[in-house]
Amino acid sequence: MGARLTLDRISLSFGGVHVLQDVGFDIEPGSILGLVGPNGAGKTSLFNCISGHYRPSSGSILIDGVEVLGQSPARLVHHGLARTFQHPALQLHASVLDNVLLGGHTRLPGDAVSWALRLPYTWRAERALRDEAVELLERQGLGWAARLSADELSHGLHKSIELCRALMMHPSLLLLDEPAAGLSHGEVEQLIATVRRLRDEDDMTIVVVEHNMSLIARLTDRVVVLDHGRKLMEGTAAQAQADPRVIEAYLGAPDAAA
Repeated sequence: MGARLTLDRISLSFGGVHVLQDVGFDIEPGSILGLVGPNGAGKTSLFNCISGHYRPSSGSILIDGVEVLGQSPARLVHHGLARTFQHPALQLHASVLDNVLLGGHTRLPGDAVSWALRLPYTWRAERALRDEAVELLERQGLGWAARLSADELSHGLHKSIELCRALMMHPSLLLLDEPAAGLSHGEVEQLIATVRRLRDEDDMTIVVVEHNMSLIARLTDRVVVLDHGRKLMEGTAAQAQADPRVIEAYLGAPDAAA
């Protein structure tokens, strides 16, 4: 089941500069929320707070009612959180399959000694994980690329590989940072279908940072609009596109909301 994410009065400062100020919202399990706003609004900084890469100056972050503020990204995996980045960080000279397998390493049993000795349960677990990664790539239409080096593939496929790597963590809460940036029209359509399937079939809670308001309108249940580190409004994508404050801060003109 998807996780509930609750943020309360999240603030973040760097050297006296207020990056986020009292940002809060609550995401229902199994829903898709869009996080939008102009460049510099604080969207990625907020993602970094949620995913443990930044520690907020104040506030609270709850996943299914458990306080996780200040926990490391590695610890947050055990709370069901996974994320992708605007610029995929792949091992370019490794195979696509090996890149995806990296996402599942936290689920492998045993310790360094048992793996060094290659005890039977370790290689059985490794084989099961490899089979799962191959199946995931097939499901995403990337089975043909499993043995290829990541640097042989396009930027759009790099984004798909990174998503597969995140899904290997078995998340109940998935953060997608500008997943459509640099994708072709066909790749965007495939992305929309994939994210909807994750919500509808896997009951995953998903938060999307994205500049493409058309995509946000088609994909999300609700949106939160940030501006200068503050929450400007929360509602449906249609409400955001019609809100004069959003138009002034982000969309620029009424016809830009179409």
